[in-house]
Amino acid sequence: MHHHTRADFESLRDQAVTLRRAGLSRRQIRDRLHVHNNDILNRLLEGEPPPDWTRRPNAKDDLRARARELRGRGMTYDAIQVELGVSKSSISLWVRDMPRPPRRTREQASAIGKRGWEETLRRRDEERQRTKRVAADEIGTMGDRDLFLVGVGLYWSEGSKSKPHNPQERVTFINSDPGMIQVFVAWLSLLGVAPEHTQFRVQIHESADIGAAERYWADLVGIDVTSLARTTLKRHNPKTVRKNVGEDYHGCLVVRVRQSADLYRRIEGWWYGIVGGVRSSQEANRT
Repeated sequence: MHHHTRADFESLRDQAVTLRRAGLSRRQIRDRLHVHNNDILNRLLEGEPPPDWTRRPNAKDDLRARARELRGRGMTYDAIQVELGVSKSSISLWVRDMPRPPRRTREQASAIGKRGWEETLRRRDEERQRTKRVAADEIGTMGDRDLFLVGVGLYWSEGSKSKPHNPQERVTFINSDPGMIQVFVAWLSLLGVAPEHTQFRVQIHESADIGAAERYWADLVGIDVTSLARTTLKRHNPKTVRKNVGEDYHGCLVVRVRQSADLYRRIEGWWYGIVGGVRSSQEANRT
């Protein structure tokens, strides 16, 4: 930082504080401003509190008050532990000066335990959903370069690749996840692949609702059902215990780009460009 002027620092600090107040995490600010030195980041954010979504409340005080409240209602250590998810030794420290609750019958204890467990599961699920929502919001708007890079990684991990024993340079992507298919199709559009060069085909188990699956995938990618290539059916094997049954099972969609050898080679080149870029930045960080 010694080669930067005071004005540079103040300008950077203004930007860092603005981003902090907009609710960005330290990692997001670091990446946005390219400040990878922790000490400098500390100085830039000095005196700025973290946004609410990263700040943990004084959890111990809250838990202690809640434990005492539950003990006051006559709950056992076991029930309080299920409710709050803390150790019995902590509960004991917090409530041992309070009177012991009267002994419960086995039926009462069982009903309370069941209620407590259901409440715990409900709370855990709420917390999971909240974490996912916050994470989804962190992505923000997807720019063309974001989609371009995601698409390259998506294809190289999930798409068909040329093998020494089967050297077919053809762009084919098969997936049962509608989100994967939507991102892949959006990526092809970004690359300028004309719709008439793209073929869609459903692959599904013969015992499923084939018509419903064809309508589902055609709607998802925005084409008429009649534009789908002929559906491939998987034979029924009575020995296999299949989990993908019911209304949510739509099989897979095969997306094939016609005359795509050149595109395939470009994808391979882009992927190696990403790998090379990562290696270069790792080497630069080591020096």
